[in-house]
Amino acid sequence: MKRLKIRKKYTKAMIMFICLTLGLIINIYINKKAYFNEDSVVTKIIDKEDEIKNQYQILLESLFDYRNEALLGKNEEMLKELYDIDKKTGLWAYEHEFKKMKYLENWSSKQGVKFNDIKTRVKIKKVKEKEEDLYGIICTVSTEYKYSYENQKNKTNIFRIGTYHYLNVKIKDNQYIITKEWYTDPFADSLNLENIKSEDIRNYILCQDVKNIELTSEQKKAINYAHRYCGAAADEEYGFKFNQNYKNFNPDGGDCANFASQIMYESGRFKKNSIWNYSNGDGTKAWVNAQGFKSYIVNSGRGYLIAKGIYQDIYKQAYDLKPGDFVGYEKGGRITHVSTVTGLDSRGYPLVTCHNTDRLLVPWDLGWSDKSIKYHLIKVNY
Repeated sequence: MKRLKIRKKYTKAMIMFICLTLGLIINIYINKKAYFNEDSVVTKIIDKEDEIKNQYQILLESLFDYRNEALLGKNEEMLKELYDIDKKTGLWAYEHEFKKMKYLENWSSKQGVKFNDIKTRVKIKKVKEKEEDLYGIICTVSTEYKYSYENQKNKTNIFRIGTYHYLNVKIKDNQYIITKEWYTDPFADSLNLENIKSEDIRNYILCQDVKNIELTSEQKKAINYAHRYCGAAADEEYGFKFNQNYKNFNPDGGDCANFASQIMYESGRFKKNSIWNYSNGDGTKAWVNAQGFKSYIVNSGRGYLIAKGIYQDIYKQAYDLKPGDFVGYEKGGRITHVSTVTGLDSRGYPLVTCHNTDRLLVPWDLGWSDKSIKYHLIKVNY
């Protein structure tokens, strides 16, 4: 019954989108002279481009929310309906989402939580008709997850993940389906929880409580800065943007250390120096490189190592992390990512905020649970 209700909701959105598109075409035809008046042509084109983007925003939000319902319900067949699995790229996209569905199921079991809702916001950057009934879309996607602990069902925890997508959609059997989708997935480096003793970990996590923490003014400034400039994961009022006063190093290999450095510097607690520095659109290795950043913080005395190791060996010590501290993620013997702690959930579990795949208040190990990953828990001296 629930599946039927969801299908009706999705179909209704498709019908509304098609009607809006037809209305746009008719409007252009009726007013075609106005579109080519010399004084108004540019304004009219821009207005219509924005209108088309708004319509595709409605389409994709409906499509992604339908996919979210499939993930929540662990419904493989419902998920499969959204993809053209007769095409290799469509099949790969489906298989990846199915893998994510299984990962979320495993992680929530380990954590002792239930996901209650997943909602998506989309910002369209570009739409192009590639061929008849086939459209290429570039968009920013902000996905909000709500979860509650098994023994705290009345308390809702919320985190947000921002991703940048390129996808192709086409009309098939009077509905839009995905034929290709690419994005940097925050869960790509995990997906192996089978070897973790989940029951012991879950029991420990469910027994924890939030501790009272007194934050310094610098820590508060650091948290506010992180939450405002975490890109596609931030509140929509901030435009899903990074701080334009700093270069975005994602095209050069990643922006996580750059953002972690910004958070520390913008707190007002830490000054730049010859080793840890950013100026004129460039940063030193200690500022922009994840391994260099972690080594500098520890060796400079601005922070120190709490614990290092695989998840099941150090998850208890993670409760010593406080807002302003950070987590380093090691793969193949090197730190490849860093995230800053900016909050705690209703069981005191540390939550991180970062760039690369943009995160806002995400459980610190979510998406990094593979047994080959080692964690470096770093206390920062605020």
